Amino acid sequence: MQSLKIIALLLLAFALETNADTQYRLSSGDVVRIYVYGEPDLSFEEIRLNDAGTFSYPFIGEVNALNKTPREIENMIIDGLKDGFIVDPRVSVSMINYREFYISGEVNSPGGYPFQPGLTLDRAIALAGGLTERASKRRITIIRGGDDSRTIEKAALDSAVKPGDTITIDQGFF
Repeated sequence: MQSLKIIALLLLAFALETNADTQYRLSSGDVVRIYVYGEPDLSFEEIRLNDAGTFSYPFIGEVNALNKTPREIENMIIDGLKDGFIVDPRVSVSMINYREFYISGEVNSPGGYPFQPGLTLDRAIALAGGLTERASKRRITIIRGGDDSRTIEKAALDSAVKPGDTITIDQGFF
């Protein structure tokens, strides 16, 4: 009975992570794997999106992946390869590395860190070595990576962190 519970939990975790990857919108700095069944010359272990959110792919040329899901990229590659190259291409696009989030201010090791699905602000602070003794737990802001207007949001320790976010931890007043 215990082993069935463990298997069910593992399947649920896999489903949630897979769902997160299918809903995830790509941007500059993300790294994907592209696999084309039976075509090793068209399969790539790692492709990093450039600053414009694009990458170059054989026979297709420049692929604009900015704000698209991995599934949408699969379909773009399938359509491109069907256009005179492969009769029935089977393509898989999966996330390898998410773009970094950035944390600055009153943490022990400010800088850029790799995003992980399910990341919250308290876990991001832990990745950055924890808070300094001057840090305020109430004066924390986030600028979302996907927000072109660069709007500053107040954040709490349980706030979700997204790829490309910039987090600032201010000093507390004593």
